[in-house]
Amino acid sequence: MASDFRLKEQLPRLTDAIVRTYTPHDRINHLGHCPLPKYEVILEILEDLKDILYPGFRRREGLHAGNVSYHVGDLIDKLHDRLTTQIARALLHADRVESKSKLANPCDSKEDYEARGQLIAIALLERIPALRAMLAKDVEAAYDGDPSVTNRDEIIFCFPGLEAVTIYRIAHELVHFGVPFIPRMMTEWAHKQTGIDIHPGAKIGEYFFIDHGTGVVIGETCEIGDRVKIYQGVTLGALSFVTDADGQLVRGAKRHPTIEDRVVIYANATILGGRTTVGHDSVIGSSVWVTSSVAPHSTVVLEKPKLRIRSTTEDVLPELNYQI
Repeated sequence: MASDFRLKEQLPRLTDAIVRTYTPHDRINHLGHCPLPKYEVILEILEDLKDILYPGFRRREGLHAGNVSYHVGDLIDKLHDRLTTQIARALLHADRVESKSKLANPCDSKEDYEARGQLIAIALLERIPALRAMLAKDVEAAYDGDPSVTNRDEIIFCFPGLEAVTIYRIAHELVHFGVPFIPRMMTEWAHKQTGIDIHPGAKIGEYFFIDHGTGVVIGETCEIGDRVKIYQGVTLGALSFVTDADGQLVRGAKRHPTIEDRVVIYANATILGGRTTVGHDSVIGSSVWVTSSVAPHSTVVLEKPKLRIRSTTEDVLPELNYQI
């Protein structure tokens, strides 16, 4: 059956009905001439940064001592320009949505957002050597913590945990410099790609390893020490949300747990609450629910469940040694 082109006469009416919903008080539109941070450019920035952090492992092949300086210099130049523009846009838009500007249109402000963006861009680029040192320790933690790994290159090529942690560490630097929007854009993209949800505001120490990774959630006010290992399905979340006298959420309060040094958290464990601390050198077993603090050198496990198996066959199954 062919389309009835007469029905297209309704489209102007439908358009008008939709546009009438775009009021000045509508919180899900952005009308005006102030440009927003652009998702595609943020992703390009991430890819350029990963090219610098892991040279030779990402897009560019054939790097050697004779051309690596040119390659990195070219990326740094592009990153400076892109970061400056995108950070400036994020800062300007934050003033708009948070009503910091007294002007009806923050684009008319005399404040130099580009200058602020450039200072932050350069500060981030200056952090790259320290980021590389931190990520080298994360790679080492994965190598030491996973006997299935044959070499460190396999971790850089393949591990979703390292991908998520790499993007988190970049985004966390931007949080430190006070950049709005962009850090969350980065980590939510990593969440979509890896299944690992790390808020960029969380504080995570050295030698951090997420094994397997799918379903891991690490909340904004989490504090994680050094040499911590987490398995798939772990949630480090909030137990409850503090509200003010009007019933509105109090933002920025400590609501996620603190994990001290050398803690191992096994699959599907849930640890909740801003007052909850897991003491150093502890082990949290699979599928436990922890809402109060755990002393150092503790092991927390569920009591062994009783399995009930029904079978219609007389065959005896061989003893199985399950490993992940």
